[in-house]
Amino acid sequence: MRAGLIGLGAMGRNHARILAGLDGVEFVGAVDPAGDPHGCVPAVLGVPVLPEVADLLALGVDYAVLACPTALHEEIGLQLAAHGVCALIEKPLAHTPQAARRLVRAFEERGLVAGVGHVERFNPALQQLRARLEAGELGEVFQVVTRRQGPFPHRIADVGVVKDLATHDIDLTSWITGQPYASLSARTVSKSGREHEDMVAVVGSLTDGTMVSHLVNWLSPLKERFTAVTGERGCFVADTLTADLTFHANGAVATEWEALRAFRGVAEGDTVRYAFPKREPLVVEHERFRDAVREGTGEGSGIVTAREGLRTVEVSAAVLEAAHVAAPPRAPAEAMARVGPLETAERLEPAEPMEPAAVEPVPPLEVSTSLSPTPASGGVTAAPGRDSSAPTIAEHTA
Repeated sequence: MRAGLIGLGAMGRNHARILAGLDGVEFVGAVDPAGDPHGCVPAVLGVPVLPEVADLLALGVDYAVLACPTALHEEIGLQLAAHGVCALIEKPLAHTPQAARRLVRAFEERGLVAGVGHVERFNPALQQLRARLEAGELGEVFQVVTRRQGPFPHRIADVGVVKDLATHDIDLTSWITGQPYASLSARTVSKSGREHEDMVAVVGSLTDGTMVSHLVNWLSPLKERFTAVTGERGCFVADTLTADLTFHANGAVATEWEALRAFRGVAEGDTVRYAFPKREPLVVEHERFRDAVREGTGEGSGIVTAREGLRTVEVSAAVLEAAHVAAPPRAPAEAMARVGPLETAERLEPAEPMEPAAVEPVPPLEVSTSLSPTPASGGVTAAPGRDSSAPTIAEHTA
């Protein structure tokens, strides 16, 4: 089986390393207009570094790995599909839901395998967590909380933290629970001076009522990859930096301490950190995709299919729209200029008591629109009659 690589940036270098030693795969060429300044493809492999995708296609490949900027995924993906080449596309699948739908359609119509590089699914801690949830070890799931934060990545310039990092949490939350998102609200900020957001907080719910929350940013010196799932029997905590999975059980021992007995909620029980094999997630991802291409189908192969990647793109778009609608209005600059400095407490005269004013009741807010399933994906889009690029409401069905 012959494979190629498109893009030799930071992520592309890792893909090149895996492809060079992947059993059953011949790494025949890489594409990057800038060449290979970092020496990602060792000369001893005899793998050429090509300037154009057409040059790679001329070599004849069964599949290609796309590790180029997100804005180029649609153009290059459609080119691969048109030539009958399967593709493993780095996350997110595309920069917009519309582009993602076009990619899904192009590969599905030709019967080609297309996967998305949501590598967190292959982290051994999350693999263990999902298996234990499926076995019912936690009972009913109440809440999923994720935190994904760390220093600013200078390699990312074409998307913000929602599409680059939060898509990991969106995908893994649906995957480990087996439930899609039902609704969400969000807030974003941009403190780095760039066009895109660099911090987001999301609160939402899944279709079975499970509560979810995600805190993601590029503004923290603390690097954290935290997933906690709380249910009726306790709480699983996964650290995907160390691939550790810990279970905190609900307490089952009665206490004689009166002050604690007054609290009738959950008490602390045993804590267990599990031991299990820990393989590199990117290697497992490549092995699964290789096998899916060999078998000719992505369904049931364990890869993240293009259709699943589309769903994540749709939810991330809903996050950005919800944050845009919920952003507080900014006062005009001229109005701000007329606001003088505050008086100090010593110089202020005592205020006369005021009579309470009658307050008119505030009518409930009306939802102006909702998001309805799209025929192509079962995902979401703005309801007819509205500009789909315009903001709608602070809470979105996703």
